[in-house]
Amino acid sequence: MDLNVEKVNFVDGTIKAPASKSYSHRAFIAAALAEGQSVLRDPLYSEDTLATLEACENLGALFQRYPDKCIVQGTAGYIRTPENVIDVKNSGTSVRILSSIAAIAPRANYTIFTGDESLRKRPMQDLIDALGNLGVDIVSSQSNGTPPIIVKGGFDGGQTDINGSVSSQFISSIIMAAPYSKNPVTLNVRGTFVSKPYVNMTLSVIKHFGIEFEYDTTNVPEYSSYYIEPQKYECADYTIEGDYSSASYMIALAAMMPGKVTIENLYKDSMQGDKIIVDIVRKMGAKVTQTETTLTVDGDGNLEAFDIDLGDAPDLLPTVAILMATANGTSHITGVEHARFKETDRVHNCAIELENVGVDVEELRDGLIIKGSPTGGTVDSHMDHRMVMAFYILGLKIGDVKIKNANCYDVSFPNFLEVMNDITKQ
Repeated sequence: MDLNVEKVNFVDGTIKAPASKSYSHRAFIAAALAEGQSVLRDPLYSEDTLATLEACENLGALFQRYPDKCIVQGTAGYIRTPENVIDVKNSGTSVRILSSIAAIAPRANYTIFTGDESLRKRPMQDLIDALGNLGVDIVSSQSNGTPPIIVKGGFDGGQTDINGSVSSQFISSIIMAAPYSKNPVTLNVRGTFVSKPYVNMTLSVIKHFGIEFEYDTTNVPEYSSYYIEPQKYECADYTIEGDYSSASYMIALAAMMPGKVTIENLYKDSMQGDKIIVDIVRKMGAKVTQTETTLTVDGDGNLEAFDIDLGDAPDLLPTVAILMATANGTSHITGVEHARFKETDRVHNCAIELENVGVDVEELRDGLIIKGSPTGGTVDSHMDHRMVMAFYILGLKIGDVKIKNANCYDVSFPNFLEVMNDITKQ
């Protein structure tokens, strides 16, 4: 499906942010591992999160889906062997976290994870190596460090190191599986720790489901350590907060356009790293007010560029790139080399598609230099949901933008177009 996006004059309205994709993934897994029945309120049912939910069903958990809640009968850690290969489609979070979870199955069991063409290019070797030190028999079927991944049951525990500069999902993966290891697990994170807020989100979820852990940050630079003893997840009643990643498109659009938009279900005290979008649009010149659960952006369309490190919020790269492309001045976006290993190489593809709409852009190893004045044109989504949504809001600002292969936005935000229609005015 292609989308032709036309210019609108202003924005106005009140909308509810979709539930957090990151929290939904983690809550589905924690509930699946718990002993007893959990209730998950306001979950996100998107292509990515459903990949996790269905994989957990294949591993033995039972899910009852309702529009406003999900009731989960957990496995208490007694993972079964799926009859077939588990296809997680395009969900990198699913394959990475669940690869560790599958290792807690009985030793004679094998679980195989695969996905679409994009997923089969996602790096996994750091996780494979770290799990190997914990007694897990896990391999890349093609011996190239990417999916398909074959996991044999058996998680002995012990101590392992992992590089923190590739993906925080590797760290979350081991942390979530560690309570069901045979022995205590010590996980040492070495080097630059990218996207650390996502690991903090993981810790908050497992804590809610009864898991205790120790976390040590020493005075040694670039070193963190987690310690988790064998224990069981407990069932819980858990409400999933709104998603700052998905809300970033509404926040950015409201900052880029004349008008006022209020977004509900965004927690002021959220641990999400992408909450930094609020500070970004405020610094660019938009007026932002917050309550404990709502956010209002009042913009006039006049924004100023500045330099920003997105190391802890790489998913914001497409959104912030569009913001900077419509702002006065030149901006440097840095700290996002790990965004090259998302659904696509987002650094490179953002540069290509910004050029296609007339933006002066320079690609860096870890970011972009952007000078504004977009004129419109045709862009390719590269089958990346965040690229679609970012360039859609650009089209609403400048008009005359065509997005090819645009239907993949439902990976994280199934009703994106309906929400945009609700707040855009001719």
